[in-house]
Amino acid sequence: MQTIPANQLLAGLTLAEPVTIRAVVTDSRKVEPGCVFVCFPGERVDGHDYAAGAYRSGAEYIVANHPVEGVPADRTVIVPDSGKAMIRMASNYRMLFNPRMIGVTGSVGKTTTKEFCYAVLSAFGKTLKTEGNQNNDIGVPNTLFRLTDDTEYAVVEMGMDHAGEIERLTRCARPSAGIITMIGVSHLENLGTRENILKAKLEICTGLPDGAPLALNADNDLLPTASIPSRLRPVWFGIDAANADVRAVDVVTGANGTTFKIVDTQYGTFDAAIPTAGIHTVYDALAAYAAATRLGLGAARCAAALATYRTTGMRQHIVEKGGITFIEDCYNASPDSMKAALSVLKALPNARKIALLGDMLELGGASEEGHRHTGEWVADAGVDALIAYGPRSAAMAEAAKARGVAAVHCQTAEEVLQYVRQFVRPGDAVLVKASHSMGLEQLLQEYYKELPQG
Repeated sequence: MQTIPANQLLAGLTLAEPVTIRAVVTDSRKVEPGCVFVCFPGERVDGHDYAAGAYRSGAEYIVANHPVEGVPADRTVIVPDSGKAMIRMASNYRMLFNPRMIGVTGSVGKTTTKEFCYAVLSAFGKTLKTEGNQNNDIGVPNTLFRLTDDTEYAVVEMGMDHAGEIERLTRCARPSAGIITMIGVSHLENLGTRENILKAKLEICTGLPDGAPLALNADNDLLPTASIPSRLRPVWFGIDAANADVRAVDVVTGANGTTFKIVDTQYGTFDAAIPTAGIHTVYDALAAYAAATRLGLGAARCAAALATYRTTGMRQHIVEKGGITFIEDCYNASPDSMKAALSVLKALPNARKIALLGDMLELGGASEEGHRHTGEWVADAGVDALIAYGPRSAAMAEAAKARGVAAVHCQTAEEVLQYVRQFVRPGDAVLVKASHSMGLEQLLQEYYKELPQG
């Protein structure tokens, strides 16, 4: 973060003196002299308990929901909502810079699309991106606070659980272009219907300037029904939709990557190669290409830069351990992403394929149907054995077993490990996927310790 006068960062609030601010932090371990420390009340940890220590460590101001003992009143900025205060400060800071920025949202594929955007934009200049899963009221501001004068491009991922959140984030970030990857079933628990999810994702339009490009998936069943504001420039990408502005044709996907041709109605045809498996990642690459080219970046270089994509975290990360090929995809899960991951497993050349799949959360009333469909997709993918984990996954195991898959249902992590030890052998391919809170990442690490090293 570049230094900024406190009265500019905290515009509209009464401050003791116009000191210079060097950082905005929410973690007391990251407090440094000249920072603003923002207190967030939580279920297990309350930031207000660390405010006095933060002030003693050099924080110039404490943003809090109430007065805090040990922090002078003239150094305390009282706000009713810490998240909205973060958004306000980040918005004020964002106004100091003018990078070409892509905002990414959607039900599935946000992070992969963000990384493809980063690969493309980085080919043209210094680029800032959202790190990890920093896509909420804290994460988006933290990303924007990393803007500097030499930032030429940026890509910001925007997530949501409830209506209104994307609007708040996009008004703060003010991207130059937007992407909606697809409308799926994630967050049905809070939003009720896919139509409500569509409405929530379309909130990204509110933060886009007049004439801004908005890249949309033409193959998604709901997005083409959306009413896009006439002041924006929609650019449709897809594979099946013949009228898409940007299409992928001649797609060949395998374990080591995917090749295809980009057919662009505006700029022509280009060869593309991406180091990812699965048709779904082609959509993510097309989205990045579509947004970047409509920002005026050279189409040929955008297409070539897709090859520099790198995966992050445990998102369809293919590794080999003890002679076994693992697809690590433990970060999150929905029926849409389960189907996509199973297509990657199907594409692998291994003779035997095993799926270790856990519960998908936040599906609300669509939970049983989603898990049952996933069990059917397991069979369609030619999976030899399914290890289903968690109470919701019983329907998944039942559906897979009805279609001839050797399926077991586990209630505990120890049961899962027992079946993994029993089923998996060298030469197999294993897909490991569930909602992050199911803890499959830790379970997988435990199993890795048992395998031969080297």
